[in-house]
Amino acid sequence: MIPREYLGSALVPGGQELKLYRRGADHMIVLDRNELMSSRMSGSEKQLALMTIERLKGRKSPHLLIGGYGMGFTLRAALGVLDGSAQVTVAELVPEIIAWARGPMVELMAGCLDDPRVDLLIEDVVPVIGRARASYDAILLDVDNGPDGLTAAANDRLYSAAGLEAAKAALKPSGILAVWSAGSDEPFARRLRSAGFLVDEVAVKARDNGKGPRHVIWFAQKR
Repeated sequence: MIPREYLGSALVPGGQELKLYRRGADHMIVLDRNELMSSRMSGSEKQLALMTIERLKGRKSPHLLIGGYGMGFTLRAALGVLDGSAQVTVAELVPEIIAWARGPMVELMAGCLDDPRVDLLIEDVVPVIGRARASYDAILLDVDNGPDGLTAAANDRLYSAAGLEAAKAALKPSGILAVWSAGSDEPFARRLRSAGFLVDEVAVKARDNGKGPRHVIWFAQKR
């Protein structure tokens, strides 16, 4: 087996330490013993973008907010299907994530952060959502392994009743809140419904070939 090469680490503000590794052509971002993301398993992150945009069909000049750059799979998938009138705001809390994208993972980044449609914020997505009013056609969240603050305890605010109300206020009429998760979470699905969203829970596979672990995406539409 090819040995895993350590490339760097980063502290999540108010959270834990992330570590970047490479094995051959594959990159991995690890939290403690959890592999948060890997370049070999990108299918569900791409579907987070593609399925959301499919639900936005017919909207002119859509504005998307992506919470968490990660390895850029969601952003690149979105840019691949959106036209030139679209706008994508990316909020990434950890500056080193962007430094890694422009450094050891520059080939994986494939220029997406330099696309003129992209506005990059090195900022917690929570206040970005909190100060918005009917600003976004969709908010796409992939900042934890599910609807709890794994990487930073403060992220729990995203998935609380108050956080969902803030997301609803930030969305345009019939806008979509899309949340990626490593697995199902019925209490969170109930909170989405209690917040007044129309909820569609979709199971997706981790890999592009339809194999790998089963992940979940909630698509919650503002009424």
